[in-house]
Amino acid sequence: MSVHAEHYLATGRVDREGRLTEAGEPLARLQADCGGRLGGPLAIPELRALVDRAKDLRLALSRSFTAVGEGARIEAWADVRPLGDGEGGCTIGIQSWQCEPSTSSDEDRQLARIRREMARSLPEFSARLDPEQRVLAVETTASDLVLLSQRMAGGAGRPWTDFVTLTGTIQDQPLHWRLLDGAACAVAGSARRWTAWLEPLGRAEPGSAGFLLTLVTDQAAPVPEPAPDTERRTAPSLGEELAPALRQPINRVLTQAETIRSKLAGPLPDIYAGYAGDIVDAGEHLTALIEDIADLEGVEDSAFSVEPTRIDLGEAARQACGILGVRAHERGITLVPPPAGESQWARGEFRRVVQVLINLVGNAIAYSPRDSQVWVRLDREGRTASVCVADQGRGLNAAEQARVFDKFERLGRSDAAGSGLGLYISARLARAMEGDLTVESAPGQGARFTLTLPAA
Repeated sequence: MSVHAEHYLATGRVDREGRLTEAGEPLARLQADCGGRLGGPLAIPELRALVDRAKDLRLALSRSFTAVGEGARIEAWADVRPLGDGEGGCTIGIQSWQCEPSTSSDEDRQLARIRREMARSLPEFSARLDPEQRVLAVETTASDLVLLSQRMAGGAGRPWTDFVTLTGTIQDQPLHWRLLDGAACAVAGSARRWTAWLEPLGRAEPGSAGFLLTLVTDQAAPVPEPAPDTERRTAPSLGEELAPALRQPINRVLTQAETIRSKLAGPLPDIYAGYAGDIVDAGEHLTALIEDIADLEGVEDSAFSVEPTRIDLGEAARQACGILGVRAHERGITLVPPPAGESQWARGEFRRVVQVLINLVGNAIAYSPRDSQVWVRLDREGRTASVCVADQGRGLNAAEQARVFDKFERLGRSDAAGSGLGLYISARLARAMEGDLTVESAPGQGARFTLTLPAA
């Protein structure tokens, strides 16, 4: 082991898959108390988060962590160092270890800290600092932190605290990094409340190699102000204004719920992993709904248009089937796309054609029984090229076929899946490309949806 045991109370090693392969006492005992075992996934949530972050950044990190052991609350300091031998793992060195009797609030405190670690893994703002906490480089994804990013980049070499207001701090500057870690701060140009976290870099002395600064908030990003336009509608546009702001918090919910469901933060009772799975499913449904409504707004806009070019319907069909292959496999359905090399050239906008085919194939998967097949076939008649998606589902009667392309029509489904907008939007897209979308079906005989476009 590359960690020298005489410098630490305990040492350990984690492999590239996140398994604790070596551990001394009391680290090994805490692993067992948290539901893990030697040779199994690292089960100490906050230490696991620190290890994952060190591996992602490929930097040595040092930080305190807490855990609830058998009847005791543990506070310890860990040095985590990625292995440089191509193994992809990390070494762990425990510098301090304090125990106190566990209380009833420890579990809530632990969950709160886990949520904090998840938030820190997806920061909207990060900066690399030198050992004196002076700015070296800055990166942000938040529109209301662009001004801060620009000011810091222009003021490289100055302490990061020069660019924010530390709320509730009355001590003279500069402050020790331990006092600044977790400090609340306000940022000019942002109405949101921010918390600053400092990751000390360097093993011998935490911070000797500098720091990684992240700003984290639990408030949603602001909706961008619309550009002045006398012709612009007074109501906010979901597609242009609200959808981008909604996607960010939903993606954060999905990421954190997926982390919980997959137990990456440590062992968890199956019932809670199931709850997290429900959150993921609901979040994905909400994301799809937002995308559908944004697309609806676009295709119904009088200024909507496409940019047709010469495209291969065979390639579009194979791409759509590739995207939905996992979903089909999970439902026990076999997708049969056009064979490699088969082409049918048409005029259309490639990404819009793929969008239509994803909707058609996705519907065929949703409405087909297990152990059935969904075929995608190419054809041409005169000056018209076509691609057909056929399934072995229950089929549609004449009344259902008459309204299948109506807005919000869900083909009789009573569950929460789908918005009822997919086929309506697909038909509008087909007509915008000077083509059409039609259906042929009969009860008990499946359905055939055909997209036609001008042949090229």
